[in-house]
Amino acid sequence: MSLSSRSAVAIHALTMLARWERSLTSAEIAESLASNPVLVRRILGSLRDAGLVLSSEGRGGGWSLARGPREITLHDAHIAVEAEQVLARHPHPPNSECEVGRHIQAILEVEFQAAEQAMRERLGRTTIDDLVSQVLIAERSLPSRR
Repeated sequence: MSLSSRSAVAIHALTMLARWERSLTSAEIAESLASNPVLVRRILGSLRDAGLVLSSEGRGGGWSLARGPREITLHDAHIAVEAEQVLARHPHPPNSECEVGRHIQAILEVEFQAAEQAMRERLGRTTIDDLVSQVLIAERSLPSRR
Protein backbone atom coordinates (compact mmCIF):
# COMPACT_ATOMS: atom_id res chain seq x y z
CA MET A 1 0.00 0.00 0.00
CA SER A 2 1.34 3.43 -0.88
CA LEU A 3 0.20 6.82 0.29
CA SER A 4 -1.11 9.43 -2.10
CA SER A 5 1.36 11.71 -3.83
CA ARG A 6 -1.16 14.58 -4.08
CA SER A 7 0.44 16.46 -1.18
CA ALA A 8 3.90 16.27 -2.74
CA VAL A 9 2.55 17.50 -6.09
CA ALA A 10 0.63 20.33 -4.40
CA ILE A 11 3.65 21.45 -2.37
CA HIS A 12 5.88 21.28 -5.45
CA ALA A 13 3.44 23.46 -7.41
CA LEU A 14 3.09 26.00 -4.59
CA THR A 15 6.86 26.19 -4.21
CA MET A 16 7.28 26.83 -7.94
CA LEU A 17 4.68 29.60 -7.86
CA ALA A 18 6.41 31.20 -4.88
CA ARG A 19 9.88 30.83 -6.37
CA TRP A 20 9.10 32.43 -9.71
CA GLU A 21 6.68 35.04 -8.29
CA ARG A 22 4.57 35.08 -11.44
CA SER A 23 1.71 33.17 -12.99
CA LEU A 24 2.67 29.78 -14.32
CA THR A 25 0.71 27.51 -16.59
CA SER A 26 -0.15 23.97 -15.59
CA ALA A 27 2.14 22.83 -18.42
CA GLU A 28 5.10 24.71 -16.90
CA ILE A 29 4.43 23.19 -13.50
CA ALA A 30 3.90 19.73 -15.03
CA GLU A 31 7.26 20.02 -16.80
CA SER A 32 9.02 20.54 -13.48
CA LEU A 33 7.13 17.58 -12.02
CA ALA A 34 7.82 15.44 -15.09
CA SER A 35 4.08 14.84 -15.02
CA ASN A 36 0.89 15.36 -16.97
CA PRO A 37 -0.71 18.86 -17.05
CA VAL A 38 -4.16 17.29 -16.50
CA LEU A 39 -3.02 15.84 -13.15
CA VAL A 40 -1.49 19.19 -12.22
CA ARG A 41 -4.72 21.04 -13.09
CA ARG A 42 -6.70 18.71 -10.82
CA ILE A 43 -4.35 19.38 -7.92
CA LEU A 44 -4.32 23.12 -8.63
CA GLY A 45 -8.13 23.07 -8.70
CA SER A 46 -8.17 21.66 -5.18
CA LEU A 47 -5.64 24.29 -4.08
CA ARG A 48 -7.86 26.98 -5.64
CA ASP A 49 -10.90 25.62 -3.82
CA ALA A 50 -8.92 25.90 -0.56
CA GLY A 51 -8.00 29.52 -1.30
CA LEU A 52 -4.28 28.86 -1.80
CA VAL A 53 -3.99 29.68 -5.52
CA LEU A 54 -5.78 31.79 -8.09
CA SER A 55 -6.29 31.04 -11.76
CA SER A 56 -6.73 33.35 -14.70
CA GLU A 57 -7.66 32.46 -18.24
CA GLY A 58 -6.51 33.75 -21.57
CA ARG A 59 -3.20 34.98 -22.86
CA GLY A 60 -0.80 35.51 -20.00
CA GLY A 61 -3.12 33.54 -17.72
CA GLY A 62 -2.16 30.76 -15.43
CA TRP A 63 -1.86 30.01 -11.75
CA SER A 64 -0.55 32.23 -8.96
CA LEU A 65 -0.50 32.21 -5.18
CA ALA A 66 -3.60 33.61 -3.48
CA ARG A 67 -1.61 34.41 -0.32
CA GLY A 68 1.99 35.13 0.47
CA PRO A 69 4.31 32.12 0.68
CA ARG A 70 4.95 32.89 4.37
CA GLU A 71 1.22 32.45 4.98
CA ILE A 72 0.89 28.98 3.40
CA THR A 73 2.03 25.97 5.40
CA LEU A 74 2.65 22.48 4.19
CA HIS A 75 -0.31 21.45 6.33
CA ASP A 76 -2.52 23.90 4.38
CA ALA A 77 -1.45 22.21 1.15
CA HIS A 78 -1.91 18.74 2.58
CA ILE A 79 -5.46 19.27 3.79
CA ALA A 80 -6.39 20.98 0.51
CA VAL A 81 -5.68 17.86 -1.54
CA GLU A 82 -6.03 14.89 0.81
CA ALA A 83 -9.58 13.81 1.56
CA GLU A 84 -8.85 11.00 3.98
CA GLN A 85 -6.82 10.22 7.07
CA VAL A 86 -3.18 9.41 6.42
CA LEU A 87 -3.25 6.09 8.24
CA ALA A 88 -5.99 3.77 7.04
CA ARG A 89 -8.23 2.15 9.60
CA HIS A 90 -9.66 -1.37 9.45
CA PRO A 91 -11.91 -1.62 6.38
CA HIS A 92 -14.42 -3.65 8.44
CA PRO A 93 -14.74 -4.58 12.13
CA PRO A 94 -12.34 -7.31 13.27
CA ASN A 95 -13.56 -10.52 14.88
CA SER A 96 -14.87 -9.63 18.37
CA GLU A 97 -14.41 -13.27 19.42
CA CYS A 98 -10.64 -12.82 19.12
CA GLU A 99 -8.69 -11.29 22.01
CA VAL A 100 -6.72 -9.08 19.63
CA GLY A 101 -9.71 -8.33 17.40
CA ARG A 102 -11.77 -7.10 20.36
CA HIS A 103 -9.26 -4.41 21.30
CA ILE A 104 -7.03 -3.56 18.34
CA GLN A 105 -9.24 -0.87 16.78
CA ALA A 106 -9.36 1.24 19.94
CA ILE A 107 -5.64 0.76 20.56
CA LEU A 108 -4.69 1.65 16.99
CA GLU A 109 -7.01 4.65 16.98
CA VAL A 110 -5.05 6.24 19.85
CA GLU A 111 -1.72 5.54 18.12
CA PHE A 112 -2.89 6.70 14.71
CA GLN A 113 -4.43 9.91 16.08
CA ALA A 114 -1.19 10.75 17.90
CA ALA A 115 0.87 10.11 14.76
CA GLU A 116 -1.47 12.20 12.60
CA GLN A 117 -1.40 15.04 15.15
CA ALA A 118 2.41 15.00 15.13
CA MET A 119 2.34 15.18 11.33
CA ARG A 120 -0.13 18.11 11.37
CA GLU A 121 2.05 19.99 13.85
CA ARG A 122 5.24 19.37 11.86
CA LEU A 123 3.71 20.35 8.51
CA GLY A 124 2.15 23.40 10.16
CA ARG A 125 5.58 24.72 11.15
CA THR A 126 6.96 24.78 7.62
CA THR A 127 5.85 27.36 5.06
CA ILE A 128 6.17 27.48 1.31
CA ASP A 129 8.58 30.38 1.83
CA ASP A 130 10.78 28.05 3.93
CA LEU A 131 10.89 25.60 1.00
CA VAL A 132 11.81 28.34 -1.48
CA SER A 133 14.71 29.28 0.81
CA GLN A 134 15.82 25.65 0.97
CA VAL A 135 15.65 25.34 -2.83
CA LEU A 136 17.78 28.46 -3.28
CA ILE A 137 20.38 27.22 -0.77
CA ALA A 138 20.50 23.81 -2.48
CA GLU A 139 20.83 25.45 -5.90
CA ARG A 140 23.74 27.65 -4.75
CA SER A 141 25.58 24.59 -3.43
CA LEU A 142 25.62 22.95 -6.88
CA PRO A 143 28.74 23.31 -9.01
CA SER A 144 28.25 26.03 -11.61
CA ARG A 145 26.95 24.81 -14.97
CA ARG A 146 28.75 26.26 -17.94
